[in-house]
Amino acid sequence: MLGLGTKFSWFHWVTASGGNGEKLVQSQYCPATVMGPGPKSGCPPTMADSVNQICEVQVVNVTGLSNLLTFPRLLAHHPFGGHTPSNFLEGFLSGLGHPVIGLDHLAFVIAIGLIAAGLRYGWLMPLIFVATAITGTGLHLIGANLPQPELVIAGSVLLFGIFLALGRPLPSPLVMGLAAVAGMFHGYAYGEAIVGAQMNPVAAYLLGFSFIQLAIAMGVYALAKGWYETKETLLNLRFIGFLLTGVGLAFTSGALLG
Repeated sequence: MLGLGTKFSWFHWVTASGGNGEKLVQSQYCPATVMGPGPKSGCPPTMADSVNQICEVQVVNVTGLSNLLTFPRLLAHHPFGGHTPSNFLEGFLSGLGHPVIGLDHLAFVIAIGLIAAGLRYGWLMPLIFVATAITGTGLHLIGANLPQPELVIAGSVLLFGIFLALGRPLPSPLVMGLAAVAGMFHGYAYGEAIVGAQMNPVAAYLLGFSFIQLAIAMGVYALAKGWYETKETLLNLRFIGFLLTGVGLAFTSGALLG
């Protein structure tokens, strides 16, 4: 918590029970240069009535504000709302939910299937991605660190969206290699939801996210298999590519700025 007298041109205040910010009562933005009792604070009069009430104000609650800005990302990392799966069923359901709740993960899995449909031996691409995702989760569980995982994940969506938008043939080894690298980072992010769990829910979690990603990617692969044959259907792929590029750009901007 930041102390009294901290200068801000704008600050966010909350009144809360116990003064610890756990139970939000009221929230408002109010202009001010100096926090404290009196008319200079610029806050509602009720906040300047006593020092005790001022002590119940949190100025720019860094943790709460950052959690608010990154809420979709945090939710994606915790399909059970932060609860670590404790049994096989919870682990499996958590694994099913993580790649679907996380829009960045879901967008990339869809891109995998779409691009794979235009590659020779493209069916291998979802398998490679899932295999490296399992490896990435394992790295997270043993405490290994990957550099800037959120930025790499967002960048992977952006890059594969651009690949689709270009509508040009892609060399299979290059694209599959990139998918393998991306899978490592996506899997690393998946590992956040299962840290501290026992082996049984961990195994179920791996099974769950492997199953759902293969089902989505292979389903998209089968659906888009004939789309590369005519100009009309190829235009559909390019349009989807532009949409995925927009999603990737949004996540990349958030990773860079957040």
